[in-house]
Amino acid sequence: MKKVKITVLKTSFYEDYADAYLTEGKDAGPCPLLKEGDTFVYEGKAVMPEGFCPWAWIDIYGGVSAVSAGASYTPWYNKEGLQILCCTDGIRPVIFAVEALDD
Repeated sequence: MKKVKITVLKTSFYEDYADAYLTEGKDAGPCPLLKEGDTFVYEGKAVMPEGFCPWAWIDIYGGVSAVSAGASYTPWYNKEGLQILCCTDGIRPVIFAVEALDD
């Protein structure tokens, strides 16, 4: 199993949906836990990296585990051992690059 680097590529926030559906409305703001450029390293054994969002972890763990085990997503991605994933928060989504690290 390979270690996997998880990088926050983008955080988004849809104010119109927040106003329509969240108790706090647009005051809720984007994801409060993760910021663009944050990096984490998955070292195996299904252990979530420290400081990572537990809800996002549930959403992306399958992809992280697959990359750790050597899954290939070429020809869809231009780099071996890479997958782009996102959490399922429809109002405050976070997009991640998940990359296998060389041993």
